[in-house]
Amino acid sequence: MGTVFDPFRLACACAEMRAVELATPQALAQMQQRRLSQLLSAARSGSRLYRERLAGLPEGASVLADIEPVGREQLMERFDDWVCDPALSLAGLQAWLADPSNIGEPYLGRYLVWESSGTSGSPGIFVQDAQTMAVYDALEALRRPQSSNPWRLWDPLYLTERVAFVGATDGHFASFVTMQRMPQLQPWLAPLIHSFSILQPLDQLVASLQAFAPTVLATYPTAASLLAEEVLAGRLQLKLRELWTGGETLSRAARERIEQALGCKVRNSYGASEFLAMGWECAHGHMHLNTDWLLLEPVDERMKPVPPGEASHSMLLTNLANTVQPLIRYEMGDQVTLHETPCPCGSPLPWVEVLGRRDDILRMQGKSPGASVALLPLALSTVLEDDAGVFDFQIRQRDDRTLVLRLPDQGEDGKLALKRARAVLKSYASQQGAAPLRVVGELGLEVPRGRSGKACRIQAQKP
Repeated sequence: MGTVFDPFRLACACAEMRAVELATPQALAQMQQRRLSQLLSAARSGSRLYRERLAGLPEGASVLADIEPVGREQLMERFDDWVCDPALSLAGLQAWLADPSNIGEPYLGRYLVWESSGTSGSPGIFVQDAQTMAVYDALEALRRPQSSNPWRLWDPLYLTERVAFVGATDGHFASFVTMQRMPQLQPWLAPLIHSFSILQPLDQLVASLQAFAPTVLATYPTAASLLAEEVLAGRLQLKLRELWTGGETLSRAARERIEQALGCKVRNSYGASEFLAMGWECAHGHMHLNTDWLLLEPVDERMKPVPPGEASHSMLLTNLANTVQPLIRYEMGDQVTLHETPCPCGSPLPWVEVLGRRDDILRMQGKSPGASVALLPLALSTVLEDDAGVFDFQIRQRDDRTLVLRLPDQGEDGKLALKRARAVLKSYASQQGAAPLRVVGELGLEVPRGRSGKACRIQAQKP
């Protein structure tokens, strides 16, 4: 038992972030350039893959445009050459991640590890050392809007709150790993923090949340919308001070309905497995990028820069905090619009509009006459990925008892993947209380992807 935590590094990161609040654009640019140079130096010296990719560039060069973009599949194919610590190996990490009892535990005593859900078609494994986690912890602690709740004056660090996380809890996913880590850092917080699986039937989830009685809830926007409906229907009573959302796109309409139903403000954030705390939402509703620790380049279909104020086709991320597993001009796939106009909140950090996943909640016929059952998109994605081993797919609802599952695989491999996927979808829907489900397969067809580059994976029946 141990933790990936360095209080000195955390204190330094916090001090640096406080200084950014008063930084000029020139000072912020100089900070980025210095950290980029440090990242490139670490990549050249420790990563065989990046040594090759940076070959030919002058030593110390830090012009991003001279570096070829890279995708997750390319990096994962050469994982052992990618990472800067030779003690890290893909085989060793995969074996360690296969054991759920390791969730939140340090790997090799010094690394925090999580896996991505495979939204882009291939799952990834991401490794953080104490320096990286100090940056993430400082960003989570300091970059947040001023709360209007008077209770924050008495408890600014949320030490007396009962925090519930509703999400995927059966894998080493970033949100769950970080939730599991909190009681390790402060054992006395253990009774005040609890995680709930979104894969359990809704009535069980409602009962569990009711019994725990959280004052702060962290979840995905689609799950928050579903819980809001349960509150409006009188089946769930919650007294929340705050709701934290992330991982999916939060529309204005959904936010208003959630806040009205749950009686509290929504704090939305922008993060990913590749960089845990990419952006924070200020009191004016603008998502500010933490550009003191990351570089984000909106690009078009040809990977060319997109000017501020214009929606991108994709984006490239450079993580300035992680020198153990360098990410330099890494294609994220999100469609973003970057703004350089000053925000009324006064932050010197730029703000961005993000178009993330817009998957739908599926309303299926229940087992009882007249009943309906809601299937959450993240839960459907999770069972397909974890239980069926299917990562590239699209689900379209044909009617309230029929789903169309599209897979790019064909031949015998496609038939086997469809068989596995059909079984887990039917089983999951039945557990949720849905009537017997029909799953129609479409094999050998590419999964449609929007301008964001991500698959339009789960679509409800159109009226």
